[in-house]
Amino acid sequence: MITALEARKTPFYDFHISTGAKMVNFAGYLMPIQYSKGMTAEHLAVRQNIGLFDLSHMGEFEVTGSDALEFLQKTTTNNVSSLTPGKIQYSCMTYPDGGIVDDLLVYRLQDRFFLVVNASNIDKDYAWLDSHRFGNVKLVNLSDELGLLAIQGPNAQKLMSELTDYPLDEMGYYTCARDRVGGVNLLFSRTGYTGEDGFELYIPSNDAKTVMGAVLSAGTKHGLELIGLGARDSLRLEMKMSLYGNDIDQTTTPVEAGLSWIVDFEKEFIAKNILVKQRDEKPKRRLVCLEMEGKVFPRHGYDIIDSGRVIGTVTSGTFSPSLQKPIALGYVPLEKSKIGSKVGIAIRSSAYEATVVKPPFYKHATHR
Repeated sequence: MITALEARKTPFYDFHISTGAKMVNFAGYLMPIQYSKGMTAEHLAVRQNIGLFDLSHMGEFEVTGSDALEFLQKTTTNNVSSLTPGKIQYSCMTYPDGGIVDDLLVYRLQDRFFLVVNASNIDKDYAWLDSHRFGNVKLVNLSDELGLLAIQGPNAQKLMSELTDYPLDEMGYYTCARDRVGGVNLLFSRTGYTGEDGFELYIPSNDAKTVMGAVLSAGTKHGLELIGLGARDSLRLEMKMSLYGNDIDQTTTPVEAGLSWIVDFEKEFIAKNILVKQRDEKPKRRLVCLEMEGKVFPRHGYDIIDSGRVIGTVTSGTFSPSLQKPIALGYVPLEKSKIGSKVGIAIRSSAYEATVVKPPFYKHATHR
């Protein structure tokens, strides 16, 4: 276990401390879980206006070389060849048995690829990719060289337009560009983990304070709020965006997790035969959205039951600030995965009814 003394600090650590943020050790980094107004207020600020996240704990790799495209086609499930420069795709990497190594973003730049991976998996992902390198492929871990800020919310473009002269109206969802933002030349994208419109800024560490200052200054008149990991988790959960280590991991496959849409079954990749077979024969279980009534809400690890029998486990759960009801994700047998199916969730020795609902939970996000 990594102690607080051993945990790493992002380029914005001193800023978080100056705000009085509540800090926690997350994936080996000291990160703000919430600020003074609390998680619910932060969550609603992103849904209704605009919020700022420090995501500098995420990992970034650069892939170059004449065989880079073929290499990523083999090691990721989505069709990398469909990307043109400036485009981004959500994808995952799979073990030979179909289990998920990690989910990630693949950026296609002019002369290279840029991968964004989960903080807890940086070393594992790098080792996995490195072990599968062939031909002319160079893999570089840039994680320690970059800070990452996310501006998220329906009014994100209003703020972003004050930070850059780039024509944001022409910038579609899941695209990226390089331009001056907050006075610094950097890579930025129209992406996020909240369901709302927004931008993610990949900032050279030495320029982190400059860009943060510019964002905060421009954000004052727009009501920009600081957002911690707690609200980030409830925002992504309302959109059924999977969290590695909770909803997906080496024991789950993309087909079971409802991620077949990021699997190109026409190309060759690691575990293709396993996933094609599972797709055709139907998986024995699926990750579903569960809604409940009342104020008692499920948490990760709680049992899902049917007729007194444990049939699954809650992978993520919270009380939804947007919907004002308990929500959860969990794996259930295929026959209980249909919309409208009823199951029970064991909470404090009692069983509370939950209903399988169509994802996402929150239907009014800017991007869904």
